[in-house]
Amino acid sequence: MLGVRVGVFLCVLGVLCAKTSGQEPSTPQTVSADELKGAIDKLGDFDYAARTAEARTVRRTAASQAVPALIQAVSDHADGYVRYRALVLLTGFNDPRTGDAMRESLASPNDRLRAVAYGFFEHHPDRAMVGEFLAALDKEQGEFVRPSLVRTLAAHAATRDDPRIRQVLVGEVGRGQDYFRSAVIEALGDYKASYAYDALVEVAKLDGPLQDDAALALGKIGDKRALETMAMLQRTAPRRAQPTIATAICLLGSNCDSHENYLSETLRFAQTNSGFQELLRGAAAGLGALAIAGSPVNQAEAVDTLFEIGIPSRDPTRAPISLALATVALRNTPLMLSVLAKHSDRDRAIDLVAEGFDMLEEDLDKESFFATARHSYWDAADGSTTRQLMQTLIGKLDF
Repeated sequence: MLGVRVGVFLCVLGVLCAKTSGQEPSTPQTVSADELKGAIDKLGDFDYAARTAEARTVRRTAASQAVPALIQAVSDHADGYVRYRALVLLTGFNDPRTGDAMRESLASPNDRLRAVAYGFFEHHPDRAMVGEFLAALDKEQGEFVRPSLVRTLAAHAATRDDPRIRQVLVGEVGRGQDYFRSAVIEALGDYKASYAYDALVEVAKLDGPLQDDAALALGKIGDKRALETMAMLQRTAPRRAQPTIATAICLLGSNCDSHENYLSETLRFAQTNSGFQELLRGAAAGLGALAIAGSPVNQAEAVDTLFEIGIPSRDPTRAPISLALATVALRNTPLMLSVLAKHSDRDRAIDLVAEGFDMLEEDLDKESFFATARHSYWDAADGSTTRQLMQTLIGKLDF
């Protein structure tokens, strides 16, 4: 699940987020062994600027040098947070040895390491490990680990016909604390788990904190039988849920233009009228969901609307929009890069995305985005539009 961290408030106050920029090197760099070790040692530095600068050094180091040093740090470093940051940075190099480091990290008592490892296998499924993942679900209670494990299982269920996984995930819809159930429901929607349709419909019919999650998941799954449930929810669900229901109906392919327009107008209304913060958040998140999971036309229109309203905005409107755009950048990176490449106010658009990145604590997904941008920069011709865009992204997002 996408979370928000306290650091954003320090960023707003100017305490942490002193962005630095400079001309990006055109190729990976070679550094001395001592310099690389020193950079890795400081990945857990309390000073934001210091640890960010050292992470930048590691990212720009040639893979042949950086990967072995990061693997050693993951295995041996005395500082648990450094081990975590090293494991995250390791994923940006796309090295085959990363999988072994992740398997070893699954047994770590460090919650952060286990969460990263499960997140890695969500995007790099390994069928041979399904039994281990299922067994882990019975004992894993880490607040930030269990959601990653659930997403890993949902990803594996989407790539193989394994009734064990499906049965377990459907059971998890109704089991445990709402926080964990919400993670299950979101994962089932993201991986279009049609096998969970009946369970999700039952949750969607009940007023409560999970109603929005279930409605959106049903929209993502795309089973048009859910339109009947959505029609009922339009009549009976509380006002706060209506943006999510409109998003789900659009994702189901019914009257999408009118429902997308409703989200846009709700966002504009809530921007100029106080006391509608729940609607504001729902509309921004709904447009973000359309940008990630909607049709190509709806995706582009949703992102354009978020930028149009968000760029000139101030809080309380700005934060939900920037968060939605950052989420789009992580989950539909090609779309975001395409939009930014041709945006008429690129610098302010990137500033808006950067604010959302500061609120998200999805370090593994961020690292994937950073790696894409960095390699796009290296692959682009000197002076090209792509290289200029990536240079701006690297400077403003501080990686």
